[in-house]
Amino acid sequence: MAAMTVHLDVVSAEEMIFSGRVESLQVTGSEGELGIMPGHAPLLTALKPGMVRLVKQLGGEEIIYVAGGTLEVQPHNVTVLADTAVRAEELDEQAAEQAKREAQEQMDKAGSGELDYHKAAIQLEEALAQLRVIRQLRNS
Repeated sequence: MAAMTVHLDVVSAEEMIFSGRVESLQVTGSEGELGIMPGHAPLLTALKPGMVRLVKQLGGEEIIYVAGGTLEVQPHNVTVLADTAVRAEELDEQAAEQAKREAQEQMDKAGSGELDYHKAAIQLEEALAQLRVIRQLRNS
């Protein structure tokens, strides 16, 4: 018997990253980790920087890094509209480490500039999320 599936589109501002049938997906929503399977209740939520882990129809797995965006779940379709989306194997670990260091330095220097501190904190969160995705890919 074939597994139940739902159609998933992962789209960034630049390109369509994935479009196809999946058995399940995991994503980091604004309120925490979400597991989406066929038949999930309709949902609309903001995404935090992190990974989208999907199990494709017939079993293959793919990991995609997203830097925020929106997740929409409908009865037969799931859409990830990402600010930025990159396949995990295309992430650059050295660039992510450098971005992490630069964000930490900016946060240390920000002092009373709340706007600068907030911007650096977002950059740090994105760099850390990229590093988590890279490590997750390495371990799987």
